[in-house]
Amino acid sequence: MYTPEPTAEELAVAGLRPEDVATSIEIWPDNEQAFRLFDALSTQWRIGMAGATGLDYMAIPVTLRLQGIPRAEWQQLFEDIRTMEAAALLAMRADD
Repeated sequence: MYTPEPTAEELAVAGLRPEDVATSIEIWPDNEQAFRLFDALSTQWRIGMAGATGLDYMAIPVTLRLQGIPRAEWQQLFEDIRTMEAAALLAMRADD
């Protein structure tokens, strides 16, 4: 989601072609709601001089409401989003 696809040249170094690499991912049913929320927040990154610093948490409650998610599920989804945010930040900084 936040890691660019390898180029044909990069794949060739490993002896692969673009058609050898899967470009889709499977989302387990237990994670689907968190993934959809994270995806809906994809334009809500706070950006500083060094790039993305994290999600704008003020957008999360609005997005939860718009997606019709019951308030009882918000705490767990927030924790899930924070885990995904941390992984995304690592992926975005991997090239630094």
